[in-house]
Amino acid sequence: MNKNLEFADYAVFIIYFIIVSLYGYAIYRKREKNEHDAKAYFLAEGTLTWWAIGASLIASNISAEQFIGMSGEGFFLGIAVAAYEWVAAIALIIVAVWFIPVYLKNKIYTMPQFLKTRYNESTALIMAVFWLFLYVFVNLTSILYLGAVAINGLAGGEYLHTIMIGLAFFALIISLGGMKVVAYTDVIQVAVLIIGGLATSYIALTTVGHYFGFGENAIAGFKVLMREAPEHFKMIIPRPTETSSQLEINKYLTFPGILSYLAGIWIINLNYWGCNQYITQRALGADLQTARTGILFAGILKLLMPVIVMLPGIAAYVLYQNGHLTQLVGGKDGAYSAMLTFLPTGLKGLSVAALTAAIVASLAGKVNSISTIYTLDVHKKYIQKGASDRAQVNIGRYAVFAAMLLAVLFTWDDVLGIGGVGGFTYIQKYTGFISPGVFAMFFLGMFWKRTTGTAAVVGVISGFLLSVLFNEYAPMLFGNETLLYTAWPNGKGGFEIPFHICMGLSFVFTMLLMIAVSFAGPKVNPKAFELDTTMFKLKPQTTVLIIITLLIIFALYAKFW
Repeated sequence: MNKNLEFADYAVFIIYFIIVSLYGYAIYRKREKNEHDAKAYFLAEGTLTWWAIGASLIASNISAEQFIGMSGEGFFLGIAVAAYEWVAAIALIIVAVWFIPVYLKNKIYTMPQFLKTRYNESTALIMAVFWLFLYVFVNLTSILYLGAVAINGLAGGEYLHTIMIGLAFFALIISLGGMKVVAYTDVIQVAVLIIGGLATSYIALTTVGHYFGFGENAIAGFKVLMREAPEHFKMIIPRPTETSSQLEINKYLTFPGILSYLAGIWIINLNYWGCNQYITQRALGADLQTARTGILFAGILKLLMPVIVMLPGIAAYVLYQNGHLTQLVGGKDGAYSAMLTFLPTGLKGLSVAALTAAIVASLAGKVNSISTIYTLDVHKKYIQKGASDRAQVNIGRYAVFAAMLLAVLFTWDDVLGIGGVGGFTYIQKYTGFISPGVFAMFFLGMFWKRTTGTAAVVGVISGFLLSVLFNEYAPMLFGNETLLYTAWPNGKGGFEIPFHICMGLSFVFTMLLMIAVSFAGPKVNPKAFELDTTMFKLKPQTTVLIIITLLIIFALYAKFW
């Protein structure tokens, strides 16, 4: 009991915990007869429904870095940050129509398996080990740390390590049940996430309406936001001029206007949604139509996410600028937690439950993917080749426990320095360096038969090195006005090229290098996928879902361009 949370809040949270735990246990008991079936454990036996796939994709994607980090970017940038979600919806359409058919046609269950089937075993092993390190030491640690910090702030600021252990333990319970338990508990998690998130956004808008004398009305509150912060309702950040302030330059460095849509934001989304074990695993065990419908359902849900994770940040900005919110703990990343303080008793507990649901679902999904990659692509192939299904399931569970333990240990005293840059920036920084190379390797591997294994390895390495070059050294090597006039003073005594543009440049040069290496190799590639164009054909209901999603996105951009 403390000044932030009261008995009713704890009661709501405990009810949420009990419901998720009991439902997860019921799913586990239902599939207990297949307890030692490896496919059942890692891929849910191919029995996931479209709505379970879609909900699980969103629950695994939305975590503390969205609630806290994206709300903070809403405070800083405004609605422009919604592009991450709305472009993701289009990326999901692309994945559903063109990527998933290739995976399912070739019976791909893990991303390293794709690389082995398409290229060679060395490429698969290199990327399997790399993904394991990335998932454990970047994704798990940042989700755990940022989530614990956010909940700790609401709980009084004295329970960081206790909350950290609690989140890890909760996710561990769900993860040990396998993919089916993770996916179906995600349905409850995403329901709590959406209901609690919408409640927070509604209260944020009514609070703004109240303080500005328009009454406690959400629509009136939204109109106040547009009136008081019109610059926060523009999708395109203007390019700085010589007279621009450092704040305006910093906004452009974070999201460089129209160039974002020509470069990095597509690479971020297509790599994340189409080449990521953590995400694609939900659909890889299903038939094509179920997988497609689930992915498109996730795309529709993505359109709603900015309302949940971005609007509270803009509301916090308006209240802060007008003196109604006097303190933001942790700077812009404190915007979401600050808005939760306005919630009435009970609803505050629901919002904490929503935040916890997002964190736990992401942790569970991530460790399940770590377990799958380690067991199927490393342990079974190089350590225990004759492992039975029972042994594989046990190994998978050991991997779940080991991954979570490592994440807790490295997060305990912020060993990796996550808090120094913020969780959202931390993830973007360390995954963005490899996204161009990985996406180029997958994209050419799927759709260009001539791509060779040598080109794949060259692409991954060059993509990383080029990302480092453009992000860290390009202004120094090439001058501040050489690369499309995109290097700007970063306020720290140096110059910087916007992150999205660096990714775009890295991707283009990596693609060119891979194409050149492939042309220098054999003309016929026996490992190239044979693409049956019939698998790209869409059923009428699928086409309708796609058209509805695109029309909504078009309307949103037409309104806020």
